[in-house]
Amino acid sequence: MKKASRIILAALLSMASLAASVSCGDRIVTLDKLPDAAQAFIKEHFSEVAVSYVKQDRENLVSTYEVVLQDGTQLEFNSKGEWDKVDCKTKAVPASLIPAAIAEYVQKSFPGQWIVKIDRELLGYDIELSSGLDLKLSKDGKVLSVDD
Repeated sequence: MKKASRIILAALLSMASLAASVSCGDRIVTLDKLPDAAQAFIKEHFSEVAVSYVKQDRENLVSTYEVVLQDGTQLEFNSKGEWDKVDCKTKAVPASLIPAAIAEYVQKSFPGQWIVKIDRELLGYDIELSSGLDLKLSKDGKVLSVDD
């Protein structure tokens, strides 16, 4: 019985050790630890705002990154440095990040409003307007759902 208990304990400790090495969780890193594509993105679209902090989340040996700028803007990047989400809170998301079909739809359907958050998803985009309205749109700008 003691031998079986030791084997089970050793197996549990091995699994716990493996789980710890696979899922490291969040940690604060310096800006230069971001993938080059993410650094270039920030320089191109948000050069006028200083970076407050960069958080790296390692899970299953894959890193994702969250960058918070000093004006409160939140940026999320995948492991390749491609943006996943841009949340400018109350300011407009840079127009260069919004697909033309989506920008056109918002301009026609919601005059006087602007996109404050854009989130890339598998089937398209999830956007939030300055009024707080949430829209899910396909990549070609067709409305999939609306939520207030």
